[in-house]
Amino acid sequence: MKSLFLSFLFLCLSSFGYAQKFRIPNKKKSDKIHFKLINNLIIIPVEVNGVKLSFLLDTGVSKPIIFNVLHISDSLKFKESETIFLMGLGDGEPIEASKSINNVVKIGEVINLHQDFYAINNSDLNLAPRLGIPVHGIIGYDLFKDLTIEINYSRKFIRLTEPENFKYKPNRKSEKLHLEFYSNKPYINAEVTIKEKNIPVKLLIDSGGSDALWLFEDDSLNIHAGERYFNDFLGHGLSGSVFGKRSKVDGFNLKRFNLKQVNVAYPDSSSIIMAKNHKERNGSLSGNILKRFNVIFDYPKGFVTFKRNGYFKEKFNYNHSGIELAHDGVRLVKEVDDSNRRLKNSNLQNDTGGNNQLVVNVETHYKLVLKPAYAIVELRKNSPADLAGLRIGDLILTVNNKPAYRFSLQEITNKFYDDVGKRVKLKIERKGVVRDYSFTLKSPY
Repeated sequence: MKSLFLSFLFLCLSSFGYAQKFRIPNKKKSDKIHFKLINNLIIIPVEVNGVKLSFLLDTGVSKPIIFNVLHISDSLKFKESETIFLMGLGDGEPIEASKSINNVVKIGEVINLHQDFYAINNSDLNLAPRLGIPVHGIIGYDLFKDLTIEINYSRKFIRLTEPENFKYKPNRKSEKLHLEFYSNKPYINAEVTIKEKNIPVKLLIDSGGSDALWLFEDDSLNIHAGERYFNDFLGHGLSGSVFGKRSKVDGFNLKRFNLKQVNVAYPDSSSIIMAKNHKERNGSLSGNILKRFNVIFDYPKGFVTFKRNGYFKEKFNYNHSGIELAHDGVRLVKEVDDSNRRLKNSNLQNDTGGNNQLVVNVETHYKLVLKPAYAIVELRKNSPADLAGLRIGDLILTVNNKPAYRFSLQEITNKFYDDVGKRVKLKIERKGVVRDYSFTLKSPY
């Protein structure tokens, strides 16, 4: 999948005291929260000052962020204490944010009475169009540092437990790895195989990125894209868009777990200046690999445990169409109103053979309803969709002769990751004109 919004991982925030703390005030000192898995990203329900919101669970962010806060600021009753500037991925300028203190945060039965947030009013930082559901913020280190957190990707729930109450179950099928921390972000040692050579790498664990693997090109380590790659948009950063090369590595190894032909992105060096503050870092391990395991994060003890799940053998595919879609508001759609269908008249008539037949006339009523609209927001140059004539801004009306609004954003996107050779038909609207296009899915390199 496209790597969305990865820049939030690399915030340059100073460390603060830990007076704020997440607690679980029930007898078990544990709670289970169901989440939505969209584009390999975990979206959890979070209540802030009594307002129910949705947050991205991101192991790579040091302080929680709320964005587009102007839409909900009155309800949140934020207490602002200072204005700061944040810098992240991308080659743009730092953005302005307000620090808000002493907020009450609840995640299920988990609660923190004195949580800080960084509120960003930049309308460009909006995850909802790309994910197809409302997302109001990001939370990471402040939650992970206080609790032992089990992420069950296969059954789509997280279990949060106070560390002293968490009990590990002996399991020969899992692997426990040591965590290292730099600027409150977790790193592990792994291994990539490039041109049959095994290369040790230190990677940020980044549940806030939807790609499989990011690597920083380094000739001294023989880490580079090689000859088989394609240039692509990698995602939106806190400080701008991120571009780079996409390819595959022969293998990726976490101790005895081995994945073959893994998608990898090599971001442009100008976009990752902040990420390279940690000199030993070689890249990021993200959602398209993490989802293949059920993972236990134990920050207090400094370990992470991986156990393979049903996603493990899922093939690593790229977008074979070149299209990146986003939710683009709603449109009025004419639908049959079944509740208002009624018999208009009926009568017996003779057919040509002299037999009687009952003719029933039904009066059909229609209604106008609002349905989600999807538009092309990125289009890879020389991709099948680009060569077919599709353009950025095109509104998708039908997909393979079925109305687009009957699909979720992720369901349509998944069709673009289907097998090479499959045919895709799209009906689109461009500047009020309806057009038909079709193309064959093709490997991008």
